[in-house]
Formats: sequence, structure tokens, C-alpha cells
Amino acid sequence: MIIDYLSIHWLDILTTILGIAYIVLEYRASILLWLVGIVMPALDAWLYYSHGLYGDAGMAVYYTLAALYGYVVWKFGRKHGQREGQALLISHMRKRLYLPATLFFFAAWGATYWVLAEYTDSNVPLLDAFTNALSFVGLWALARKYMEQWFFWMVVDLISCYLYVVKGIPFKAGLYGLYTLIAVAGYFKWRKMMLLQNETL
Repeated sequence: MIIDYLSIHWLDILTTILGIAYIVLEYRASILLWLVGIVMPALDAWLYYSHGLYGDAGMAVYYTLAALYGYVVWKFGRKHGQREGQALLISHMRKRLYLPATLFFFAAWGATYWVLAEYTDSNVPLLDAFTNALSFVGLWALARKYMEQWFFWMVVDLISCYLYVVKGIPFKAGLYGLYTLIAVAGYFKWRKMMLLQNETL
């Protein structure tokens, strides 16, 4: 019985373990999160596609590419006030970025919804498209080490938890429930790190 259960859910379990490692590394603002972020979404793409979450499957492919970008930015990127050899600074999004980020979100949501509704048999296109569009913005904000990325993930993780329950992916649903809680804790952790970092500038 247990072997049968594991044979059905092994990919869900494996990506959940990798997901826990990812969020812990993100919480600690460790650059290693991007290395896990390359492997995990490649496996997620297979998992989501097999459960009819086509938007998430496509997003997982994007995650893999975004992880490469995130690693390069965290390794070599610089912000104003950053010293030579210092890690990329945690900061707030500039106000001038809010409008383009919002416009991009709605455009991505609409485009993804249209693709899912017209070309797939997804029965949750609206929410699937929403989490994907907001994840685009969240990944960009994470790659730039903006504090606001945690707010984006709180929303994405909560809705994703619901979707995975509905779609019968229990371990991934539990993971995203945990992600929601860690996103809240992560915000306060990063805020403390940012204050300490600013004291040394």
C-alpha cells in the first residue's frame, strides 16, 4: 500500500523536498537558492503537466531560466551604495517601478489566461494564469533582492496551495501552505537583515 502510494506521488515528494530546501535558502538570502531553483522547476514542469496544470508547467520552465538570471544578478549585480565585493543589497522597490510592474502583471495574466482557455483543457485557467503572472513579477523582484517580493509570494503561495489541493497534488499543496507562512517570516527576516546592512554602509 505504501509502495503503491509512493510510486504515484514520488515526483510530488521529491520536488517538495527540493522546495523546502529552496525556501529555507531564500529565507536566509543564500545564493545557493538559485542552484536548487534550476533543478526543482525542471522536475516541476513534468509534475504539473501530468496533472493538467499547463500554466504552472510552462511557468516551471521559465523558473529554470529565471534561476540562471537570478544567480548571475546576485553574484555580479550591483546597487547604489554597494561596496566592492559586497553581496547584492536588499532594498525596497523604487516607486517608479510600481506602475510598469503592475501593467506587466495584468498583461501577463491576460495573455496566460487566453492561452490556457483557448489551447488547453485546463479547468482552472483564471487562477492558474493569475499565479503565473504574479510569479513573473515575484521572480524579478527576488532576483533584484527587493523586499516586496515577499508580498507577491504570500499571494501566489496561498492560491497555489488551494489549486494543488483541488488538483490532487497533496505534498505540493502542503509545501505551498508552508511557503505562505515562511513568506511572512521571510519578510521580517529580510527587513532585519536590511536594517543591519544599512547600518554598515
